[in-house]
Amino acid sequence: MQIFLSNSLFKTPQLFPLHHRISKPLTTHVPIQIQTTTTSAIKDPTSTYLTEISKAIDHEEQYRVARSRVHRKGLELEGYSFEGISIGGQETCVIVPEFKCAFDIGRCPIRAIHQNFVFITHAHLDHIGGLPMYIASRGLYNLKPATVFVPPCIKEDVEKLLDIHRTMGQVELNVDLVALDVGETFEIRNNLVVRPFKTNHVIPSQGYVVYSIRKKLKKQYQHLTTKGKQIEKLKKSGVEITDTILCPEVAFTGDTTPDFMLDPHNADALRAKVLITEATFLDESYSIDHAQQHGHTHLFELMENSHWIRNKAVVLTHFSSRYSIEDIRQAVSKFQSKVSAKVVPLTEGFKSVYQ
Repeated sequence: MQIFLSNSLFKTPQLFPLHHRISKPLTTHVPIQIQTTTTSAIKDPTSTYLTEISKAIDHEEQYRVARSRVHRKGLELEGYSFEGISIGGQETCVIVPEFKCAFDIGRCPIRAIHQNFVFITHAHLDHIGGLPMYIASRGLYNLKPATVFVPPCIKEDVEKLLDIHRTMGQVELNVDLVALDVGETFEIRNNLVVRPFKTNHVIPSQGYVVYSIRKKLKKQYQHLTTKGKQIEKLKKSGVEITDTILCPEVAFTGDTTPDFMLDPHNADALRAKVLITEATFLDESYSIDHAQQHGHTHLFELMENSHWIRNKAVVLTHFSSRYSIEDIRQAVSKFQSKVSAKVVPLTEGFKSVYQ
């Protein structure tokens, strides 16, 4: 065997502990080669420098391996990013970083803490259970109080819930709680507003549409587009020359039956660039009647009503936990054949049959 000596202690090596006897003499069959390093080599700055480089490379490799093991199943659709988790009866939280918002917050994933806005669709725990933790965590990280939107009918109960946590935990839980009703509009920032729409669940519920705000030259002034000076003169005189256009960007339904698709007031949800909606049941194991009784959507119903969908992309969520990733993908492929929109499932948290 070969023994390479560490030169950090500058001591003569002992091949055996002093208090142990050597039961058998060493034979020629076990040659011992001792490789020594001179003191001058230890002091060589080049050697120390190479050692540090080697350590840095090792650390970088460990970091790369660790990062490769992180499987964030985010989606990129129509210029927006979507991430989160939505498992029927367990938790739902869908995050859109471009809006700094989360739709529902069943268990408060870490990524949601840094979103400034939360839109609650209804009061079932798998959609609102993480709210106290979300508010408390933002306080812990010294983030500004969040703005949380709720259906008006549950605002008082949500305030009571937060008061209980304030008392039990002796914490402040600062939050701007906004009761936003169907048809009302709230400005998130200068070029972005949100408006709830009616959904159909077993308890009061509502979805949300996020709109971008654009300015369009009024029809009577469009002939002046090549005459910049005249347009500028009208502006200075106080004439309103543009119309404000609301463009539906992203719609989120939360838990609902597909009856929301038949309501003409919900047209914007079905023409938003991206529709995020539920499909709790996917196959013949559960009937459409069963889905309706529990206030949920069966994929077969979405297929039947696919002609109402004008979205460019549809994100399906809230699948029952009984389904595997393979079940979900197979079902989605059937729905994809019925619509021109790109259909993508949110499968974070679901297992493969091969796991």
